[in-house]
Amino acid sequence: MNMRRWSLMAGVCALALGMSACGDSGDDGDSDGSTAQGGDFTVPDVPMKDSLGDMEGEVNILAWPYYAEDGSADKSVDWVTPFEKETGCQANVKYFGTSDEAVNLMKTGDWDVVSASGDASLRLIAAGDVAPVNTDLVPNYADIQDFLKDRDWNSVDGQMYGIPHGWGANLLMWRTDVVKEAPTSWSSVFEADSPYAGEITAYDSPIYIADAALYLMNTQPDLGIENPYALDEDQLQAAIEVLKTQRDQVGEYWSDYLKHIQSFKTGDSVIGTTWQSNVNALVAEKAPVKAILPDEGSTGWSDTWMVASDSPHSNCAYAWMNHIASAKIQAQVTEYYGEAPANAEACKLTVDKGFCDTYHADDAAYADKIWYWTTPIEECLDGRTDVKCTDYGRWTQAWTEVKG
Repeated sequence: MNMRRWSLMAGVCALALGMSACGDSGDDGDSDGSTAQGGDFTVPDVPMKDSLGDMEGEVNILAWPYYAEDGSADKSVDWVTPFEKETGCQANVKYFGTSDEAVNLMKTGDWDVVSASGDASLRLIAAGDVAPVNTDLVPNYADIQDFLKDRDWNSVDGQMYGIPHGWGANLLMWRTDVVKEAPTSWSSVFEADSPYAGEITAYDSPIYIADAALYLMNTQPDLGIENPYALDEDQLQAAIEVLKTQRDQVGEYWSDYLKHIQSFKTGDSVIGTTWQSNVNALVAEKAPVKAILPDEGSTGWSDTWMVASDSPHSNCAYAWMNHIASAKIQAQVTEYYGEAPANAEACKLTVDKGFCDTYHADDAAYADKIWYWTTPIEECLDGRTDVKCTDYGRWTQAWTEVKG
């Protein structure tokens, strides 16, 4: 059963707070989707754990839904109980629905470890709420895909701040019975006067502005966009105009994946952005759909397990990170959830032997086409220092303007 994440976030005006004064996170300006950050991003002086000690008996875990199942909802889905038996650490799990909620909960100091998406991880690092991770103390880190290590959403200047979990791309999907000529580009949903006006679907979140920015990177290079999360005011305005044009043609803005699936099943939507798990669900119900990662790449997500800087149960927290990063558990969690596993060995253990091919889990070239969700901040993530970039608060205002 493939489950998919809840809404990325809804109204995150506070996203830029605590980040805008953190300095630039851009490196040398490489423009592929997996550019690592570093540069002027100065992080708080939080010590890194240098050795493991005795287990403390419990650990408080913040997680996206389905990331820490304990068998209570489905006895066949349980990766918490084995952890508790192996370590003696009682797992106290709380699910969160948005990245903003996770960040706020981590500030309380009540949680030891969190599964942070890229739109939250840099905020947690910059605020000093999470500690750098000593990967030598996490044996299963050795099997994590190299293309997920030392990236802009989970590290600073080559220092990892967490253990990669699962990842995926936002795809372009269409109904083959209506869209006769298979699209190859995002222009099929952003171009003016689309023949599918009223039947286009788009993701309902300010982060979707990055999708428009990625489109502009390829169609209007004179705008100088090098990173879809690093937009100065002029570049943001260009993206807003693209989205306003698209607004008149969008039949549905979606965040609920079940409603999204139903819309394509009924034919109310015929083309737009989607997730691989949604595609799988529709194909299983024999809906006539196909999906691709377009030629110009896409936005997407990569989640990271991070340890609280003041965790009183850091040994159990490290034990959890090692457990959840193991090949066996990675295979179970990501196949249930519907995303590519970070552990390269997990693909040998999935029930569906074609699962990792479907999710491109071993395909570094595919992963490099993805611009993973990252918090827009005032200090430009592409390395520019002669202008200020727009932060997420500004993006939230812009999204309200787009939708009217």
